[in-house]
Amino acid sequence: MDLMPLVVLVAAMCLGAPVGTALGASALWFFMSADGVPHEAFVQKIQSSFGSYPLLAIPLFIFAASILNMAGVSQRLFDLADALVGRTVGGLGKVNVIMATLMGGISASAAADAAMQAKLVGQPMVNQGYPRAFVSSIIASSAVITPIIPPGIGFILYGAMTETSIGQLFAAGIVPGLLICVALVIVVHVVTKVNGYDRLRTTPPAADWPSRVRRMRLALRRASLALAMPIFIVVGIRYGVFTPTEAGGVLVLIGLFFGFVVYRELRLSDIGRAIAETMETTASLMLIVCFSTAFAFYLTWEMIPQQVTQFVLSHTNDKYTVILAINVILLLVGTFLETIPAMIILVPLIHPIALRLGIDPVHIGVIVVVNLTLGSVTPPVGILMFLANGVLGTTVAEFTRASIPFIGAIVAVLALISAFPDLCLAIPRALY
Repeated sequence: MDLMPLVVLVAAMCLGAPVGTALGASALWFFMSADGVPHEAFVQKIQSSFGSYPLLAIPLFIFAASILNMAGVSQRLFDLADALVGRTVGGLGKVNVIMATLMGGISASAAADAAMQAKLVGQPMVNQGYPRAFVSSIIASSAVITPIIPPGIGFILYGAMTETSIGQLFAAGIVPGLLICVALVIVVHVVTKVNGYDRLRTTPPAADWPSRVRRMRLALRRASLALAMPIFIVVGIRYGVFTPTEAGGVLVLIGLFFGFVVYRELRLSDIGRAIAETMETTASLMLIVCFSTAFAFYLTWEMIPQQVTQFVLSHTNDKYTVILAINVILLLVGTFLETIPAMIILVPLIHPIALRLGIDPVHIGVIVVVNLTLGSVTPPVGILMFLANGVLGTTVAEFTRASIPFIGAIVAVLALISAFPDLCLAIPRALY
């Protein structure tokens, strides 16, 4: 077995090379040095990624999210979350968590959600006197929910890599996403109470019940489009109205209609900005995907997934032990690699083991996505951590101390969905 491409990959990453470049360099080393493999196959493998129809859903969902945000949907979701919990203990913190859950229906990217919420909710919390590290921790942790509530880029990529139903993966993410939402709301409430942050609140206490109900009804009606998106996507895919890729296109059309006709907040100049954002995000992602395809050929040629599977199965046949080991490995890897690169490298190794042990591929897909998205929160290279800290001016040390209860809550939910697969699989089984 030729291990030099793996050495090149690790060395390039240790030297600070971008993950896409490191994958490309390691794959190129293999194609240039392996006997019986034509050099031109390197270019062919890179190009083959562009023929993946499921991956076309990624730029469509990213573009749809940009359009819907510019159309005013984000503000309407904020108003709804504020009407629900804004006047309770830790109100704005809970608003952040609930808004991230609601944003899951229109935004497929945790990073985009974290950047938006840092400005929309984070800065007002800091202005009220909440500690910056506390606010950054809430923003980064709640952004984990966004790609788990359908649609999510992680599920699209996992489904394309393993030929697992993307519709079932979308449906399987609903309950875990809601559980993380509940867990984080509880943590916000407890931390706010324990540290006395609630005295900083400038929002008046809850008004009389009829006034609250009227405010909730108004906010609910204004946010009804965004609330219907996850149901629309999951049900539409299930009953064959459209494929996951077509769902992204339909969502774009809906966003344009509501932005120009219903809300009338979208301008023609916004279309150019949305296209630019989509191109930038998609280009950086596809560079990693293209080089990873060539790297995956190296793994297959050397039969590394099969050897890893054989090694694991020779030591244990207990699927729960394997799931525990997978969780630990993913949590550790997630602290050093971003979600998409880590998924591209590890899924070809994890998926065969799961299939051999009879673990449902949808269940393991949810575990992978939740684990690696959580890794975006943890130091030293968590992208969600850096996004929130960059906007709010928080240091990594301050963030690390403040984020412990939030990370602990997500890990507890991860343990639940790992131990009880039905939490993930109940809705897919009911629909499919």
